[in-house]
Amino acid sequence: MLSEILKAHDTAILQRWVEAQTTGNGFRPDRMSAAELRESATEFMTALRRASESGTGDIHAASWQEVRDVLNSLSAQRAEQGFSPSETAMFVLSLKEPIFQQLRESGGLVPAKLADAIWETSTVLDKLGLYTTEVHQRSRDSIILRQQEEMMELSTPVVTLWDGVLALPLIGTLDSARTQVVMESLLQRIVETGASIAIIDITGVPTVDTLTAQHLLKTVAAARLMGGECIISGIRPQIAQTIVHLGVDLGSVMTKATLADAFAVALDRMGMAVRKAKRRDGRDAREG
Repeated sequence: MLSEILKAHDTAILQRWVEAQTTGNGFRPDRMSAAELRESATEFMTALRRASESGTGDIHAASWQEVRDVLNSLSAQRAEQGFSPSETAMFVLSLKEPIFQQLRESGGLVPAKLADAIWETSTVLDKLGLYTTEVHQRSRDSIILRQQEEMMELSTPVVTLWDGVLALPLIGTLDSARTQVVMESLLQRIVETGASIAIIDITGVPTVDTLTAQHLLKTVAAARLMGGECIISGIRPQIAQTIVHLGVDLGSVMTKATLADAFAVALDRMGMAVRKAKRRDGRDAREG
């Protein structure tokens, strides 16, 4: 019955469906234009009409693959655009009303046949609505994961302080996942620049526990295997006390209280030093 009503009145149903969505309170013209909505609706209606002709209401059957493909694309797109799962599902569920209206206007159906047609339509569209919600959620999870990875990469920049000297300022908690990103970023920069010294600054790390210390040691060890020497800076009094209390052995690693101190050590090991510049009159540049 669904295939018959769609085949005979698809144009009228499509028109009512699009109008109901564009004039309803849920329409978001800031995220999707009326033309884009009509294009998506037309594509879905075409796929739905073809699938319904198979005679099965199993939306996971091979004959419904085209419908699933359309909804996969639409749900992922709407997740990117910021639509909620319910807003995405309503794209499908809102098709019920124009189909029911067309069934009433068509006439010629005994009550039992009309009830069967309504039940078939509701069942299929409910299943498709739930399907869009599932796809939307998977898409949102993928987006969130990608954003977390991008933020993690942005929060672990490796900068060149001097020729042969790198700095890796860390901000926030250092967990296993972030440690992997830190190591990859640092090792890659060591390879690219040929740097011999890397300063890992933990001034922005709120706390250092046993696990955090182990992550730092792993990073230092990995850098050494690449021929780089690491200096850990930003060791505040509270962190120093915590490390001693935990019994973490950082004896094999050079540590400094500030990034400036670590940079001075790095320059010294490279046979260089920073000195105060003299003005032409021989006085200190910072003197008045």
